[in-house]
Amino acid sequence: MAVSVAIETPLQDDVRTLVAALNAHLLPLSPPEFQFKLTVEQMAGADTSVFVARDESGQALGIGALKVHSETMGEVKRMFTLPAVRGQRVGSALLDAIVALARSKGLSMLMLETGAAADMPEAHRLYTRSGFVPRGPFLDYPDSQWSAFFELPLKVEVTA
Repeated sequence: MAVSVAIETPLQDDVRTLVAALNAHLLPLSPPEFQFKLTVEQMAGADTSVFVARDESGQALGIGALKVHSETMGEVKRMFTLPAVRGQRVGSALLDAIVALARSKGLSMLMLETGAAADMPEAHRLYTRSGFVPRGPFLDYPDSQWSAFFELPLKVEVTA
């Protein structure tokens, strides 16, 4: 399956539908106070770039976002692919695009918070296959049994 990934506004009906599906998927996995969701309105902020994966017909298959926190650190947010396309590398394509943008912005560290391994084994495999390593909490995330934290140090490309 050919998939294209591009930065788009999250304020589209099909992207809102994906975010609603992500929220519904997460709801039974942890208490609400341990779900750190961005709304589509928050995702539309200047500090966040939202990537949408689409098939040849233009159907939205997945989303992921890069939220920039500082000149050196960014965070992967709202990663989700439709269940029907899981295992077809849509998540990898989204994550690759996020990492590439983080590098192009000169960030030296990319971090993420996701659910516990027992609840989200596919996500953990995606992140570790992409070079992310486990770490402790960052920013204002609490340390809890409901969250897992990862980081990916980014090499800054030096051009002569």
